[in-house]
Amino acid sequence: MSYMVNLAVEGRLAVVIGGGQVAARKVQDLLAAGARVMVFAPRACHRVVALAEEKRIQLHFRPYTKADLAGAFVAVCATDDEEVNARVAGDAASMGVLVNVVDRPALCTFTVPATLSRGALTLAVATEGRCPALAGILREELDRRYGEEYSALVDLFADLRKTMIALAWDGGRIRQTLTDLYRNGAAGFIARGERQPLHDFLRSRLGAAFPLPTQMTA
Repeated sequence: MSYMVNLAVEGRLAVVIGGGQVAARKVQDLLAAGARVMVFAPRACHRVVALAEEKRIQLHFRPYTKADLAGAFVAVCATDDEEVNARVAGDAASMGVLVNVVDRPALCTFTVPATLSRGALTLAVATEGRCPALAGILREELDRRYGEEYSALVDLFADLRKTMIALAWDGGRIRQTLTDLYRNGAAGFIARGERQPLHDFLRSRLGAAFPLPTQMTA
């Protein structure tokens, strides 16, 4: 059983070994998280080459060597060469670099769940690396269930929570109130674009004196 965490990679070096389509997806995910990305591969697909031409990554057309991990915070190995996969895993372990070897959980110090992002909200599905395809299927179900309104819902609830803390509400009261707001349809008002009904809904639950966020009163 693994201990799931979110890695803060912004501004940190991430090394990707491999230049195929799988590697390209990993590169784009790392870029989206703000990492500095270096790719090492004898050959690279169009997507990886395009990112290098746009100066978004550094691309080195050559086989992997241990020195390529110098200074890296994380490494991702996306090759179909089992000897390279094992070597990268061993080198990373000896150098204290976190490593993910795609589809080889036994060689990893971290695995990557299937994720769905809605603004600051991230939903993740993981199978301990045993069946990534199932994680992907379940992610598609989440995509249909949780729409873009959840991005705005996170922002709204974050503002409400900040005010509740300022009003010295205890943790239990905050949690219960936000739970009630969610279960009684807050996301639905946002999804339907019902600004005034949402305002009235919040007033009915929080009271006339509760300071609503600026976007709710403008």
